[in-house]
Amino acid sequence: MNPEDVQKMIQAGMPDCEVKVTGGDGHFEAVVIGEVFAELSQVKKQQKVYATLGDKITNGEVHALTIKTYTAAEYEKAQKLMVK
Repeated sequence: MNPEDVQKMIQAGMPDCEVKVTGGDGHFEAVVIGEVFAELSQVKKQQKVYATLGDKITNGEVHALTIKTYTAAEYEKAQKLMVK
C-alpha cells in the first residue's frame, strides 16, 4: 500500500474529516482533522481511524500507523506551536 491508498480508505470512512497520510513500506503517519474528535478520548479517536482500514492492519498491509487526530481548532493551535 502507498500513502494515497491509506488516505483514500480513511477519507472514505471519515468523509467529514481532512486526512493527510505520509510514509510507505507499510509504515504510515496519518493526520486526521475533524469535529468528530471533539469530546472523545485519545483511544476512541484512534479506534475511529483504525476502523476505516478494515483488515489492512491485521493482514499486514499496514504494518505500523501513527495517528494524530485533531479538531480544526486543535490543529490550528498545533500549527502555530510548530511555527515558533
